[in-house]
Amino acid sequence: MRSNRQQPSEPILHVDLDAFYASVEVLKDPALAGKPVAVGSPAPRGVVMSASYEARARGLHSAMPSVRARRLCPDVVFVPPDFDAYRAYSNRFREILQAHSPAVEPLSLDEAFVDVTGATLLFGPPVQIGERIRRAVRQDLSLTASVGVGPNKLLAKLASTRAKPDGLLVVPAGGVASFLDPLPVEALWGIGERTAETLSRLGIRTVAELARTPLAILDRVLGEGQARGLLDLAAGRDDRRVVPFEAPKSVSHEETYPRDLDDRGEVLREILALSHRVASRLRADGYRGRTVTLKLRLPSFSTLTRSRTLPRATDVAADLYGVARDLLDRLPPGRRRFRLIGVGVSRLEPAGAEQIALVRGGRWNQAELALDRVEGKFGRGAAMPAVLLERGTRRWGTAASARTIRPPAPGPPPRRRGNA
Repeated sequence: MRSNRQQPSEPILHVDLDAFYASVEVLKDPALAGKPVAVGSPAPRGVVMSASYEARARGLHSAMPSVRARRLCPDVVFVPPDFDAYRAYSNRFREILQAHSPAVEPLSLDEAFVDVTGATLLFGPPVQIGERIRRAVRQDLSLTASVGVGPNKLLAKLASTRAKPDGLLVVPAGGVASFLDPLPVEALWGIGERTAETLSRLGIRTVAELARTPLAILDRVLGEGQARGLLDLAAGRDDRRVVPFEAPKSVSHEETYPRDLDDRGEVLREILALSHRVASRLRADGYRGRTVTLKLRLPSFSTLTRSRTLPRATDVAADLYGVARDLLDRLPPGRRRFRLIGVGVSRLEPAGAEQIALVRGGRWNQAELALDRVEGKFGRGAAMPAVLLERGTRRWGTAASARTIRPPAPGPPPRRRGNA
């Protein structure tokens, strides 16, 4: 029997946790409440990964160099990132969203799209669902969330950005133009600093001015594909569906160091430590990978990337390290210094029965599983290979861990606005 229930005209929610990393750190240490908190490294080459709203009021924001953050706010409290804690909160956040709709598309640890088209019969109109989610996040996680409600993903995302912090904003289907027109063109996906400068030279600074620009003019300066896409966004058109969670495409970890590394032994120790971080993430998420990538950034900021694909997928750090070390050795001869080192794995597949076969080259996988159990009980760094003991006493620079999910298609992915 066909239902006569009317479909909501604003069925898409974008839910974004406010100052996520910094807020989790305050929950871990209540003494930080009310203080300007920055997650990241205070080292000269460190960057701010997340800032509390007290810190933002002093001019701090994500991706800001730590040196500048310290100048703007001398009393800022720097806290190293704790990705294990962030993932734990993120998993509980996703459970709250999925309790309201199965159509949840995570974009990162702290934000997701939710299509509530099929949930209104149970929970009421989309605005009520958005408020239910905000209450659940506050009650269950002690965090705040901002929610944007709109006819599509573009408008929901823009609405949540303008609802921050701790708010909800609806863009009605009949009010799209009045919402979009006053916004700066940089608010639209796909318009970065360079494109904004190009448009500014044409006198285009707002979305309304972009929407009124003839396609032929934009074609000449931007190219046909980008021009048409931007005109669609300026009109509020976005036909991308909410794609429920899909398996990650890659897992990686990288670190930026407070001083350049040029000693081979030290570089190899860092590669080994990164390999263990990546392998641990693979095992925790239930994946193995075949393509190993080594990333090296020089003091000049040029980046070397080398990859190799294995005949069989693995989640063993010894395997990752062996490939990464060989990739390092195959670089052209010459003394190099590195400011950043990263190890990544792609071409992932679910870990299954083949896991047992990984003992083929020894029993490394069992040893690493034992390390996982020790760290799970006593915390990261409670157990490690002996060669990393010396490294464990140092405090390095900025760490970054990534879990890449297939971007929604078609259309450009949303740009992060520094709300972590």
